[in-house]
Parts: sequence; structure tokens; C-alpha cells
Amino acid sequence: MKCDHCDKPAVVHEVVIKGGVTSEVHLCAEHAAQKGYQVPPVPVTQLLAQFTGQVPSIATPQSRKAAAPARCPVCGLGFAEFRQTGVLGCPGCYDAFMPQIGAVIERAQAGAVSHVGRAPVRLEGLADRAAMRSKLLQELETAVTTEQYERAASLRDRLKNLGEET
Repeated sequence: MKCDHCDKPAVVHEVVIKGGVTSEVHLCAEHAAQKGYQVPPVPVTQLLAQFTGQVPSIATPQSRKAAAPARCPVCGLGFAEFRQTGVLGCPGCYDAFMPQIGAVIERAQAGAVSHVGRAPVRLEGLADRAAMRSKLLQELETAVTTEQYERAASLRDRLKNLGEET
């Protein structure tokens, strides 16, 4: 679309519906600035496409250098091959391509980026108790080293009660 006031491409498009009457305004960057609209330095469509993965991300030359390698150093799988198949070649691929696939994994795993796994039903309580015991032991050690003896005694009692539960 072109600007309503000149022949330059319009960067601001506004549709106003008032009393059932629709009016459209299309302005170039100069006329939009004159009317008080803030024009982003990068087109909004390009910013939105970055989040959907439709176009390459907007990056500076420095950030492109810091991007993940094009191939996995362990198995040699290329990122382009991964995008075609959707399957990673080895555990090293996760480390090599994490900058590109981290957000995708996070969305797919409800916020988790590392594999937690599952335990058999009969062992679920034991695993939880072992994790709690490990956490309490670490807190106890910290409390003793920082000379927080009341807290250490409380943690000791919680550890003792945890061991008595069956």
C-alpha cells in the first residue's frame, strides 16, 4: 500500500470504526511521525515472523558469530537436516543446537528444558523422599557452615522424621 499523502510505501495502517463507519489511514514513515505515530525501526511483520520461525531472526553481525554451529560436533548432523526431519542425531545435538531449539523444547515440555523421566508407580514415593532427603542434607550442611544452629536443628529433625515415614 502507498501513503495517503505521497507515493512512498505505507508503514502505518490504521482502521477506525466509529458509529458503524469504517475509515482507513495509510501513512509512510515521514507522515506517520508528523501525525505522532511511533514507527519501529524494523517492520513489525519481520519482528512477528521472527517468533514464528518464518524468516531468519534479526541479528547483528556479532550475534550471528555467536550462533550455534551449523553441524553437531559429535555426529555431524546439520541444523538444516534437523529442520527437514525433525529428529536429532545424538545427545550432542541438543548441546550444539540449544540456542535454536531451546524455546521449542521449552514450549513442548511445559517449561522444562531437561529430561526428568518417569519412575515406576511403586517407586514414586521413594524417589520423592530421596530427593527431599538430598535437599535437606544440602540445606543442613549450609546451615552448619554459616553457624545457623537453630535452623540446622530444625533441618535435622525434618530429616529424622523423613526417615521414619514409610
